[in-house]
Amino acid sequence: MLTVEGVHAGYDSVPVLFGIDIEVKEGEVVALLGANGAGKSTVLRVITGLLHPTAGSVRFRGEPIHRLPAHEIVRRGIVCVPQRRRIFGGLTARENLELGAFAHRRDREAFRQNLQMVLRLFPHLEGRLNQLGGTLSGGEQQMLAFARGLMAQPQLLMLDEPSLGLAPKMVAEVYADIRRVAQAGKTVFIVEQNARAALSVAHRGYVLENGKVVLQGLSRDLINNDYVRRTYLAA
Repeated sequence: MLTVEGVHAGYDSVPVLFGIDIEVKEGEVVALLGANGAGKSTVLRVITGLLHPTAGSVRFRGEPIHRLPAHEIVRRGIVCVPQRRRIFGGLTARENLELGAFAHRRDREAFRQNLQMVLRLFPHLEGRLNQLGGTLSGGEQQMLAFARGLMAQPQLLMLDEPSLGLAPKMVAEVYADIRRVAQAGKTVFIVEQNARAALSVAHRGYVLENGKVVLQGLSRDLINNDYVRRTYLAA
């Protein structure tokens, strides 16, 4: 579904990524792991069209997308749930979901069906639809952010640090939500520092350090890898 091949990218004269290769197959959950400053968010910016690579390519279903504007990439089916959720706190949960469906706003029947789908995945939100997003708990806001992303009818849902700033109990609940989204048939790409949580739901993973992929493999192999255990799972 997604192929990132030989991608170099950076900001002005500062290079950040050095020949990144990543593949996400349809129906998979794939994790990209790394510490702060490794280049994870830059990978997402390249895939979503917010940053064009200086070399290499990004292909979605075989078609190059690395020169397309961000809104066109969303229309093609790639949606990113941003770091720290970034919901609209002054709008209700329902209004946040309506904004998620903006690209398909003229199809009211599709909106109704998508709303039913996300409420089946996140039944807790049904009783919060008329509540302001800013008054929801941290876990509820993350749930709303997932649901808003799904309202855009993504073929590939990308999650940027979904556990960031959450208590351990809330992290477990958030990853239970991710597991439900994957079981519903969505292809998911997770960018995450919390290796243990991400590898618990992912089929495969990549480890990014200083802008380079230094390890890749099945999640069960990575979680038992001495380097990964020592560097990311020691605590």
